[in-house]
Amino acid sequence: MGRKDNCKKGRIVFFPFPFFFGCLVLLVLIVWSLQVAGIFQGDLINEGGWSLVFRFLVAALSPEISPDFLLLTLDATLKTLAYAVCGTFFSVAIGFVAGVLSSQVWWKSLGKVYKTPWLAIRATLAIPRAIHELIWGLFFINIFGLDPLVAVLAIAIPFGAMTAKVFSEILDETPREPLLALLNNGVPPLSAFVYTLIPQALPNLISYIFYRLECSIRSAAVLGIIGAGGLGYQIFLSLQSLRYEQVWTLMFALLFLSGCTDFLSGLLRQHLKLPNRSPTFSQRPTPEVAPSSHFSTLSLLCAVILLVFSFWYIKADFTKFWEPRTAERLVRVIQDVFPPQWIDLHQLLALSAQTLAMSILAMVGAAVGGILLSFPAARRNLEASRQFSIDNLISKIRIGITRFLLLVARAVPEPIWALIFLFVLFPGILPGAIALALHNLGIIGRLMAEVVENLDRRPLLSLKALGGSNSQVFLYGVLPATFPHFLAYILYRWEVCIRATVIVGLVGAGGLGRLLTEQLSSFDYKGLLTTLIVLIGLTFVIDLISGNLREALR
Repeated sequence: MGRKDNCKKGRIVFFPFPFFFGCLVLLVLIVWSLQVAGIFQGDLINEGGWSLVFRFLVAALSPEISPDFLLLTLDATLKTLAYAVCGTFFSVAIGFVAGVLSSQVWWKSLGKVYKTPWLAIRATLAIPRAIHELIWGLFFINIFGLDPLVAVLAIAIPFGAMTAKVFSEILDETPREPLLALLNNGVPPLSAFVYTLIPQALPNLISYIFYRLECSIRSAAVLGIIGAGGLGYQIFLSLQSLRYEQVWTLMFALLFLSGCTDFLSGLLRQHLKLPNRSPTFSQRPTPEVAPSSHFSTLSLLCAVILLVFSFWYIKADFTKFWEPRTAERLVRVIQDVFPPQWIDLHQLLALSAQTLAMSILAMVGAAVGGILLSFPAARRNLEASRQFSIDNLISKIRIGITRFLLLVARAVPEPIWALIFLFVLFPGILPGAIALALHNLGIIGRLMAEVVENLDRRPLLSLKALGGSNSQVFLYGVLPATFPHFLAYILYRWEVCIRATVIVGLVGAGGLGRLLTEQLSSFDYKGLLTTLIVLIGLTFVIDLISGNLREALR
């Protein structure tokens, strides 16, 4: 009686068992990951590397500004932007078609048994999505050589599969009443789709395109490591030759490019009245205010001009698709990699454990940092006061500093962060985990800040009107409303992080990526395929776990 009454009165609060069990499992995984990273063994820091770190930081005060190098930086910046734009264009085209074909609602609209083809298409799209664009770039180099076409395809194929997955989820969550009405009146499924679901889902897709363009810019920089050109290639060359002044000039250019893309995409989404760019939750657009037709036309015209300029600037040779030499190289590559060669099982398991531990440490660090920085980075003002005050000025400064830190964290590619931390940390999964944590912190923090900005203010104002303090409004209003979205973002980025462990491994940060580097340098393509199969399998497992957990949050 006493315990039951106390529970009713709220004197005793028990955590739900699934929540408590989940926290316990997470704690065990963190401890295990730290043990795999060698935290408890010591000998992690290279004392001799601090002088290089000091030189690197001091060089930021005197970046290279010679005219010749500035012209080189401008060319690399435009090339990176052009790669991202062209890759995004093809990824959207792939994602639009494949997204319709991989949606459940499409196959249901046909009125037939849809499970088999739907599962087949979803499984097929999961393979290119699981392979990092850097690996795709290495594959296409063997087919097309060092042509700009390599960077475009390396971005388009995996990002197209990702866009297809997101677009199919958007279609499946779009209200189906208009579609069913047309189908019941005998309208063909394709026509019914075009006139009902597509127009409803299009704002969400356009919003996601902006997010995908920002990701493409970062990927275009990463592809420079394999010789595709652009800012990443120049940064990698300057780091290898210890020309830190040049590195900072190039990094400032990359920050400027990422910042401009972030700002313009936010401005366009605001003017076009598009929903949040969430890759995990689709939202319905706000119908109260229609976007200006003149602004929409101008935006479309600018997008077309940018697309045409990008294709003209990179001068990719698309005729290589039907050259006989391309088919010969493709056949040769297939003969070199098949059948896969079985390698040491113990080594594969150990490196898979390192990859998993690296991703867990990275996401824990990114989650903690992202949550802490998301609230000061959010543009929110409950009083909606536009008058000048010291508090408003301090708030704007805080928001600007926090957003700049998040921009720096996500604009610098993971392998560049890993190379910097390898100055003072011995090779292993720890520098890779820190590099991935910093990069994902910038992405998660920015997306989480948007969640805070888009909160419904009415419950928060009600709590405040009832006498609640700021801390109580935060604990009982803001945190419960944002935490499910935060957790979904973290799980989504965990899937992406598993793929990204490959690229930090390529620069010496451990895991399966390190084995891939060794196999590439020794031209062991059969062993390389085996390692990729293991990595894809690990990605599928994480994707399955993450997807089920995110589904439970909806």
